[in-house]
Amino acid sequence: MVAALAAEHFDVLVIGGGITGVGVALDAASRGLRTALVERDDFASGTSSKSAKMVHGGLRYLQQGDVRLVYQALRERQRLLANAPHLVSILPFLIPVLTKDGPVSRKVAKALRSALWMYDLTGGLRIGKRHQHLDAETTSAHCPTLPPAKVGSGFVYYDAGADDARLTLAVARTAAAYGAVVANRCQVTDITHTSAGRVAGATVDIGDDTIEVTASAVVSATGVWADDVREFDEGQHPKSIRPAKGVHITVPWRLVQNDIAVIVSVPGDKRSVFLVPWKPLPDGGFRHCYVGTTDTDFDGDTDEPTVDAGDVAYLLSALNHNLTTTITVDDITGVWAGLRPLVRQQGSGRTADLSRRHRVSTSPSGLVTVTGGKLTTYREMAADTVDAVLGQLGRSARCRTKRLALWGSPGGPHSLPGDHLQRRYGTDAPSVRALIDADPGLAEPLVPGLSYLRAEAVFAARREMAATLADILCRRTRAHLEDRQACIEAAPSVAALMAAEVGWSHAETAHQLDEYLGFCGREADACAAATPNPT
Repeated sequence: MVAALAAEHFDVLVIGGGITGVGVALDAASRGLRTALVERDDFASGTSSKSAKMVHGGLRYLQQGDVRLVYQALRERQRLLANAPHLVSILPFLIPVLTKDGPVSRKVAKALRSALWMYDLTGGLRIGKRHQHLDAETTSAHCPTLPPAKVGSGFVYYDAGADDARLTLAVARTAAAYGAVVANRCQVTDITHTSAGRVAGATVDIGDDTIEVTASAVVSATGVWADDVREFDEGQHPKSIRPAKGVHITVPWRLVQNDIAVIVSVPGDKRSVFLVPWKPLPDGGFRHCYVGTTDTDFDGDTDEPTVDAGDVAYLLSALNHNLTTTITVDDITGVWAGLRPLVRQQGSGRTADLSRRHRVSTSPSGLVTVTGGKLTTYREMAADTVDAVLGQLGRSARCRTKRLALWGSPGGPHSLPGDHLQRRYGTDAPSVRALIDADPGLAEPLVPGLSYLRAEAVFAARREMAATLADILCRRTRAHLEDRQACIEAAPSVAALMAAEVGWSHAETAHQLDEYLGFCGREADACAAATPNPT
C-alpha cells in the first residue's frame, strides 16, 4: 500500500482513517475513482473508536425538533443493519417512568408516548418493531436495580448498536477490496499545490521516509483535526470545529443487571445517560455494563482527550441517583473519552444542543472538507463528499453504497451472528479458526477473563494492519475498554506474542509496553481523583 502511494497518481486522496474517511474512500472507489487514504495513527484511533457504540436515530434530536436528521439517521441505521449484520444488531432501550425524581414522570409520560410514536413513524418502524408501554413489574424485570417503589411503568423502543472500531475497519477493508490504497501510520505534513494554486496532493511522513502523494482532488475527513489540515491549505488556522468531549465508564454488569439498554436521568442536569449491557455470557447475563455519555466543551490536547475526575463523578452520580446499588470509583473497570467534531455555530450554547448535521465545504484551492455528522450517518456524509469531488473532476458516477455489503457480511438483512468470532469477523471467522488449527495455543485467552483469543491478535497483525500494542488491546479487540487492569497484567504476554509475529526487537517490545502502560497509568490516575462515593 505504501509503495503504491508513492508510485501512482490518484483521482482522490482522502486524509483521515476514521469512519467518515474510510466511508469516503469506499464510496469513491466503488464509483470507479482511483482512491488513496492515509491515516496518521491507526484506523478509528480517534473519535470512531470512542463513541457510544450506537447506530440510532437519536430520540433527543426529535425532541429538539430536528426531524430531518432523525429521519436520515434511521434510514442509515436500516442500511447498516442490512449491510453489516455481523457488526450491527438491534438494541432495545428502556425509559423508566418513575413516580419521583425520574427521567420521565407520569405527568409527561403522555408526551413521551407521542414522541415515541413520532420516532416510529419517522423511521423507527423500519426495524420491524414498534415501541411498547410496559407495566411496573415488566419494567423492573428489565433492570432489577431500579428502585421498585419508584417504578410506575416504562417504555421500550428499538435502535441498534455496533462495535464502532470494527465497523470502521470493515469499511476500510471493503474500500481496499474495491481497489483503494489504504494505509495507516502515514501522517500528512503538508498539502501540495500546483503552480496555479490548486491542491495537487500531500506530503506524507511514512515513518522512515517522506513521500509525495499526488492526486487530482484531496478530501479532509479528519474530525476534530479538520482545522489543522485546512491550515496546511489556507495558511491560517480557522476555528470551524467545536470539540465536545464524551466520556464513558465500564462497570461490572452484576451491579446494574439490565438486560436491555436503560436511559436514566442526571441529577441537577437536563440530560440523561445510557446504561448499556455489554458482552453477553452463556448464562443469559452480561460481563459488563458501560455508562455514558458526558457532553462538554473541550479545549485540551485533541491527540489524547483525557477522562478527568469531574467526568467520572458525573456518571457515578447518575448511577447512584437512579439505582439501589452503590457503585464507586473502585468498581470502574474501563473508561474512554472521545471528541465529537461539532461544527461551530454562531451564538450556540451547550454542546449538547449543537446540531449533529454534517457539512461539506470546498476551499478556493479545491480542498474538500467534511465535518460534523455522527457515526450512524457516515455513509450519507461520504456520498455527499464524493459528489463534491466528482464536481471538481468534471465527472459523474452513481453512488453504490446504499446496498453494498461490508467486509465480513454473511449476507441477508438482520442475519443473526453466531459465536464470538462470527459476531466480530463474519465471513472471516474461518480464517481466525484456521490459525488455531495450525497452532492450538492460539485458542487461549488473549486477556484472561475476557472473550478474546490469542489468534485474534495474530490475525490483526497479519490481515488488519495492527502495528502497536494499543492497536490490539484498544481497537482490534476492545479489551482495554472492558477491563484495564486485566490488560495491564496481560500486556507483557500480548507484547511477546506481537513481537514474535511482527519482529519487534527487545527494545521495541519494551517501548510498546512503556507506551501502553503509561497510557493506562494516566487513565487510572484520573479515575482515582474522582469523588469516591457520589450520591
